[in-house]
Amino acid sequence: MIGAVRLVTAGLPHLSESNSASVIMIATTAALEKFISAGAYNAMRGALLQYAGALSQDLAGKGIRVNSVSPGPIFIEGGAWDNIKKNMTPFFEATVADIPMGRMGTAEEVADQVVFLASPRAAFTTGTNVVIDGGITERIQF
Repeated sequence: MIGAVRLVTAGLPHLSESNSASVIMIATTAALEKFISAGAYNAMRGALLQYAGALSQDLAGKGIRVNSVSPGPIFIEGGAWDNIKKNMTPFFEATVADIPMGRMGTAEEVADQVVFLASPRAAFTTGTNVVIDGGITERIQF
């Protein structure tokens, strides 16, 4: 959390000079709903979402957009879910079974959304959190 605050603070002079400034925070669906158990990681990512939302209000008038992206289960070869697949197969399979789209997401799918939010194509989008999770979160998004 402190790293995000420091990074934004350090970047503000440069962002202020841009005609298409954008800050994108990467959170997680674990910040939106309980995942496995209460944990510091989930709480800190929730704080990041709150910071991004408040920051979007503070910086919009300066032409700086602030959004966040909350990925759900994303499979990356050699990553955390790959390790879980190899060492905790029943848990991995149960997680995939809970995803309405029937699969985990990819890093490329998350990157595509980040690129869009950072681009001028999203020039009027600020203060939003895009959930990329194949439908696994059960809350209504609005």
